[in-house]
Amino acid sequence: MEKKLKFIDPHIHMTSRTTDDYQAMSEAGIVAIVEPAFWLGQPRTQVGSFQDYYSSLVGWETFRASQFGIKHYCTIGLNSKEANNEALAEQVVELLPLYLHKENVVGIGEIGYDDITEAEDKYFRMQLDLAKEMDMLVQVHTPHRDKKAGTIRSMEVCLEHGIEPSKVIIDHNNEETVKEVLDRGFWAAFTIYPKTKMGNERMAAVVEQYGSKNIIVNSSADWGVSDPLSVPKTASLMLKKGIAREDVVKTCYQNALDAFGQTGVMKESDWSNASGVDQRELFHDNSVLRGQQPKVDGDKIV
Repeated sequence: MEKKLKFIDPHIHMTSRTTDDYQAMSEAGIVAIVEPAFWLGQPRTQVGSFQDYYSSLVGWETFRASQFGIKHYCTIGLNSKEANNEALAEQVVELLPLYLHKENVVGIGEIGYDDITEAEDKYFRMQLDLAKEMDMLVQVHTPHRDKKAGTIRSMEVCLEHGIEPSKVIIDHNNEETVKEVLDRGFWAAFTIYPKTKMGNERMAAVVEQYGSKNIIVNSSADWGVSDPLSVPKTASLMLKKGIAREDVVKTCYQNALDAFGQTGVMKESDWSNASGVDQRELFHDNSVLRGQQPKVDGDKIV
């Protein structure tokens, strides 16, 4: 019998998802996730909002994921939309080093461009300098408008700052950008949304055309219409289309591990050697349960 596939979703915003999503993700085979810092849907108005948010990424969300057997990592950064509030952005950039050494932080992200303003460029570059200084990975948000030009500019700025392409995950790719990203040696990540960005049919076609080297599938599921099961669903579709299992494993698991595991923070042993779920555990006296019987893997007879 063929071994059940395992998945990593290396771009998902679980802060805006429910605990039921964690349960469904675990049942679908997702063993690890990366949660990039992003915006709230409306602008934050003070630095304390960022501080509490970053603290939740390295604290509460790590605990919440663990209650369903999922290893949670994150990237910390000032997102491009909020870089345009310069007075606040200055304070946030000063805050970042306090979080970048936390045990589940695998890089700086998601950073880059939105409207490609001067302020976005300034704070993108500042955070790239920080990544180089701290020898960290970078997770780049490419703009949704003028996608190709914005993606090329993002890569060129990374190279200007002496960041190795192998240390940069370029996200939100599409058919227009993939060749440029792969040719330059960067990791090409693809966001699979139900109706916008890349659909899983289009993702399968990209893998058929370009193969699996340096290509990463993610869901980017957030507070909008999105699907936290995009990675396993895309893997299933690719297998049905006859794409080799090896390529499915690489795009939906191994490449994410290879990319985000470069600094040694993310390791396969983190989930393969995990002791199991114990939902009796609490985080600051709080539980993910609401009256349900706690699941304890040690209670199993076999």
